[in-house]
Amino acid sequence: MRLVHKIMLGLAALATLPLAAQAPALLDRTPEVPVAPMVETTIPESDTADLDPADLEAWLDGFLPYALARGQIAGAVVVVVRGDEVVLQKGYGYSDVAAREPVDPEATLFRPGSVSKLLTWTAVMQQVEAGKLDLDADVNRYLDFEIPPFRGEPVTLRDIMTHTAGFEESIRYLITDDPDAVMSLGELMPLALPERVFAPGSTPAYSNYATALAGHIVERVSGMTFDDYIDRRVFTPLNMTRSTFRQPLPEALEPLMSEGYSVATEEAKPFEIVVPGPAGSLASTGADMGKFMMAHLNEGGAVLSPETARLMHDYDAPGLGPLNTMALGFYEQWVNGRRAIAHGGDTQWFHSYLWLFPEDDIGVYISMNSNGVAGASGAIRSALFHGFADRYLPAEEPQTRVDDETARAHANLLAGNYVSSRGSFTNFMRVLGLLGSLEITVGPEGKLAFPALDGLTAGARDWVEVEPFVWRDTATGERLAAEVVDGQVVRVSLDAVSPFMVLEPAPAAYNPAWLMPALLASLALVLLAAIAWPVRALVRRRFGATFVLDGKALTAWRVSRGFAWLTLLAFAGWIALVLSFSSDLGSVGGPLDWLINLLRVLTPVATFGLLIASIWHLWLSWTQRRAWTMRIAAILLVLAAAVLVWVTLGYNLYGFSMVY
Repeated sequence: MRLVHKIMLGLAALATLPLAAQAPALLDRTPEVPVAPMVETTIPESDTADLDPADLEAWLDGFLPYALARGQIAGAVVVVVRGDEVVLQKGYGYSDVAAREPVDPEATLFRPGSVSKLLTWTAVMQQVEAGKLDLDADVNRYLDFEIPPFRGEPVTLRDIMTHTAGFEESIRYLITDDPDAVMSLGELMPLALPERVFAPGSTPAYSNYATALAGHIVERVSGMTFDDYIDRRVFTPLNMTRSTFRQPLPEALEPLMSEGYSVATEEAKPFEIVVPGPAGSLASTGADMGKFMMAHLNEGGAVLSPETARLMHDYDAPGLGPLNTMALGFYEQWVNGRRAIAHGGDTQWFHSYLWLFPEDDIGVYISMNSNGVAGASGAIRSALFHGFADRYLPAEEPQTRVDDETARAHANLLAGNYVSSRGSFTNFMRVLGLLGSLEITVGPEGKLAFPALDGLTAGARDWVEVEPFVWRDTATGERLAAEVVDGQVVRVSLDAVSPFMVLEPAPAAYNPAWLMPALLASLALVLLAAIAWPVRALVRRRFGATFVLDGKALTAWRVSRGFAWLTLLAFAGWIALVLSFSSDLGSVGGPLDWLINLLRVLTPVATFGLLIASIWHLWLSWTQRRAWTMRIAAILLVLAAAVLVWVTLGYNLYGFSMVY
């Protein structure tokens, strides 16, 4: 499970999962399932603390040093602003553990990952304001290559800014430590174009490619490179003098860059190159990020008009029931009855989050330079967000509860395996959905559990159904909801991921509940068949025995065992590939292309060859009336080969495309 966790963290690079939300709304009720009356209770209101520097610093000092040490995170920076003033900006821990260099909020650069997207979206909205871009026009109007339509429907910038452009996940050109991987957006965009798998505007599915595409569009309509544009139109007006999207870093800023770590006790990692720069290549100090927050809190400040800022902040994209959705570029988040707009970001080593409370004129930013043990950085962000809101923005909220019998029936309806809309569907990376199953379970007391996403919060989950098909975590207030049609679950999501990701029930043919055990059993049978070949030969040699098969039957037996060894070699190669990029996501960006291409040729040859040879062997065993043990073994090998062929085809373990 730890390996799968690493894989999923790697795939999540540059995008983080937003935290809890509480927006008032109802899902459609389903007539097939009884809806019971609900009992109303109340969450008591906490005493409100004054948001002043002394109290805030005392609160953070009581929380962050312990949390960082416990999570083995080297250092962090926190900035809190209100209106046009900085309430507090402070560094914790070290930017360089070996040199014992402390984090300085004015001088230390962190990599905020996908928080960078907020600057890209700001640039897009500047061009909308200037009349050069139309949020609802086909983006091909602004490009020199074509984004193919999906069932006749084009992509728009509104689709891109709400993560509903319909692109599948792509990590081939994402993140690496090789400076030679840097390329212009004009070169990258046509090269890295992923398949579209959802109709535009229909399905939240996070896309780093789409954000980089928006950055390229800004280049083309402004006549400047993206880096130059951000320097002149965002950094300069806001006096963000220690910020850059450029990679590698400009010489003047390089000495200020924090090291990045897996955990604080390990060696520092190489500087990361985010290939689609507009999606996550920003390096910035905490102080500069405070200036960016204050600009947005002050109706766009020096970078946007008030009308454009409101258009960006107040937009409410369609979503799943009452769950969090997207503004234009920002994630919507609700906590204690307040709407926040936010964005998170993760590279492999840096983990960040930015929240704005427009109605309260408050902004909060945190960035950490280590992932930490068991993904501690995610839990720390969650705890900071909820702790801050509970201390400085508390509220009394009514909470209803569905009766136990109905809640149990609804929970059982949700139980099962799901597929994320943010994933790969047309290339071999789809296999990660099989390895990292997203399963909702129901405990003995009828309680829902979603183990795959438990790491998004600092404590244990306790899901209570508060409305029909809407559950609330009693610890954080985050909600999980389902869309149910004709008594069947159609989609599920939770506040932590709903702005950019929904889950759909796994298709029966690809459900990990049966397919993963079948795959493991098939590989075990193939392994036994392969090992039996040399073992039987040694036994026969030892005792001077002869083999019962000869002629065609012997040939078929040997050919099937040869393909069994080839099949094991192919799947061992896939395991090696997964192990490699789960520890270093950059390895899939070129260094292992030879292995990927080899495996995509070897795997179909081996599995189809095994199936054909094993059927031949079974046919001869049956027609020649061989011993029943041999016939049963032949049947089992045919079934195992059929499963492996199914996995080969269904999970695209073949082909030659280098976009994945």
